Amino acid sequence: MSGFGAIVGRELRLATRRGGEAALTLGFFVIAIALFPFGVGPEPALLGRIAAGVVWVTALLAATVSFDRLFRADLEDGTLELYALLPLPLELVVLAKALAHWLLTGLAVTVLAPLMAAMLYLPEAATLPLVAGLLIGTPALSLLGAVGAALVLGARRGGALIGLLVLPLFIPVLVFGISAVEAALGGLPVLPHLLILGALLLVALPVGAFGAAAGLRLALE
Repeated sequence: MSGFGAIVGRELRLATRRGGEAALTLGFFVIAIALFPFGVGPEPALLGRIAAGVVWVTALLAATVSFDRLFRADLEDGTLELYALLPLPLELVVLAKALAHWLLTGLAVTVLAPLMAAMLYLPEAATLPLVAGLLIGTPALSLLGAVGAALVLGARRGGALIGLLVLPLFIPVLVFGISAVEAALGGLPVLPHLLILGALLLVALPVGAFGAAAGLRLALE
């Protein structure tokens, strides 16, 4: 586990030194949501009705923007080969990278979500289910995105290919994340939707770890 923590710490330090990558993701999230009132109109009732979907879809797209950089730099500078030589299984390396990605993108988006939802006039009763859903669902996005990033590693125009690969996998997370908010707005139980999101996260853990590790091994051959 010390090796796992070291990889997470390294990724966070590198992101702090570069700075711009995490800021780019968050900037995309904020600006994209801020544009919606200009596109659909400033009516509070309409914005409140679509707020959950806007926040979720924008969070999904913001995460997708950053997947291309998840393993690319490691392949280019030889770090990926060193990871493969470590006694630490490559699956745990993938989980460490996915955790760092979530801390830099998914967690930051979740923290910003209440502010952006308030800007879109989302009722206060739905804010907590929105944040809870993002807190559970965004790690699944990072794990599934790692699979796409590993599979297209070294390919030309990998960023576009990642979107084509992972966006269909994100649909269940998106559906139940929005459903939790809709249930809160309708006075229905929210917990079943959050439990399903938790189940999707548990499925994404092995899928992300083993799928991405297999893709990295192919890239190293």
